[in-house]
Amino acid sequence: MSELIDAEDIESCMKRVPAWEADGDCITREAEYDDFMEAIDFVNGVAEIAEEAQHYPEIIISGSTVTLRLLTDEQRGVTTLDFELAARIDNLLD
Repeated sequence: MSELIDAEDIESCMKRVPAWEADGDCITREAEYDDFMEAIDFVNGVAEIAEEAQHYPEIIISGSTVTLRLLTDEQRGVTTLDFELAARIDNLLD
């Protein structure tokens, strides 16, 4: 199991995933697309990555905007698993 990252260390970890934002007990990222179907294609890509990692984000779809929220439920906060998944999702977006 991955260790909980304390608030002081989250800032340094955020430098590896600058498009994400620290938000209390999680990290979040929003992605906007031209239309709903592009947003769904992105979500499907995230689903494949998450399934492979066995670590699942909260996904909110609102029209053509997708908001991702990462935290490790068992630890009730952000762990290295969350930052690893965030980096993999960033690769999908690049």
